[in-house]
Amino acid sequence: LFLAVCAVGIGGTFQYGYNVSIINAPTQHIHRFLNETWTSRYHKELNPDLLTFLWSVIASIFSLGGLCGALIGGSMAIQLGRKGALLMNNVIAILASILMGISFPTGLFELLIAGRFLIGINSGIGLCVQPQYIGEVAPKHLRGGMAMGSSIFLTGGILTGQIIGLRELLGGETYWPLLLSSSCFPALAQLLFLPWFPESPRYLLIDRGDELSCAKALKRFHGSSEYRREMEDIQRECFALDGEKPKKPWQLFTDRGVRWQLITVIVMTMGQQLSGINAIYFYATYIFEQAGISAEKIPYVTLGTGACECLTALTCVSNNYVGRRYLIIGGYLLMMLWSIALTCSLTYQELYSWMPYLSMTSLFAFILSFGLGPGGITNTLTAELFIQSSRPAAYMIGGAMSWISFFTIGMLFPFIVNGLKHYCFLVFLLECSLVATFLFLVIPETKNKSFLEIKKEFHKLNFGRN
Repeated sequence: LFLAVCAVGIGGTFQYGYNVSIINAPTQHIHRFLNETWTSRYHKELNPDLLTFLWSVIASIFSLGGLCGALIGGSMAIQLGRKGALLMNNVIAILASILMGISFPTGLFELLIAGRFLIGINSGIGLCVQPQYIGEVAPKHLRGGMAMGSSIFLTGGILTGQIIGLRELLGGETYWPLLLSSSCFPALAQLLFLPWFPESPRYLLIDRGDELSCAKALKRFHGSSEYRREMEDIQRECFALDGEKPKKPWQLFTDRGVRWQLITVIVMTMGQQLSGINAIYFYATYIFEQAGISAEKIPYVTLGTGACECLTALTCVSNNYVGRRYLIIGGYLLMMLWSIALTCSLTYQELYSWMPYLSMTSLFAFILSFGLGPGGITNTLTAELFIQSSRPAAYMIGGAMSWISFFTIGMLFPFIVNGLKHYCFLVFLLECSLVATFLFLVIPETKNKSFLEIKKEFHKLNFGRN
């Protein structure tokens, strides 16, 4: 089970974290490449406004690709299986790496845009399919801990990208095309290791009706003496579905039986992106400068933010013991606390010499709280709130909402910061409080419960007490 989590993670959420992270290091080098390419092609200087536009396209088209990937990921998981979809997804990543790698020697920045779009599709599919696979192969008493594999590899990808992007490694002017094309290595690793693992047992029995292959897969994952309990659980779910086919996303919106589960997933995925974590990373450099850290050393101190998220994801495996409800609500409440602390410390930054250090403490504490709650538990709960026929469509809807929110905050965030300065954290404080209140009122504890038991928990909300 542990090795299966590693095999799906290296080419799944790791790719998302890695490709979000590595684009920051070569920003100036890509600007220079765009200027030189434009001058040699059209024999005139590139207009600064057009340069900003081209760079914005390169950076933000990743989100558009992610949205497309989320919209097709569920269908791929149904048609090809969870494992088959992940394997096919690596072909997209390798093609994207080739396009980004040859953009500089060929002098075609259009290839860089195409490559970023394709790697966005790869990330969108990975974020959609990987949690489904892990949620379906895990026994219910380990599902919380195993589902954290998605967050561990995502934050590990961010940290790895920050390290590889240092100027001493691949972040220098000479090697930046290699940095952008290095995402082919996780894809190749998954193509090498994932074929050794079985397909999701739930997919094999419920979607394919292949009881023999399901039993063989369960024996591989749980051992020949322990697999029967899981087999019985899957058979009960299969019987309850009574041959029901996988649903389309638009069918979930009209299905009263999953109304509140769907609302919960939409609120959680939007809340995760709009929680203020982007503001934290935006303010990180300013806060470090105010604390007296030199500009040359800031990239190394910034590694601490990636290490923070990664550490929290590793320790958050404890959600197997504490429970998902406590962690996600507690995470949002702690983020509210640190938003207040950051607003106060940034307001009085110049008055007291120790204020910059309070800002640094609040910054790292906010990141830890995000990893503890929204960053770590959202994907876990999305897998648990739906039974087999609804799960792929739910991930498509949740993924689409997440990518749309990601793109929206990327577009609006500069205006929010310019208008409100550090008081922007009060906006995120309000958002976190609303999400925490909603989750407190709606979401039940899902720890150690089967998918059918969780469905019954929502029955009263969906259909009323009668």
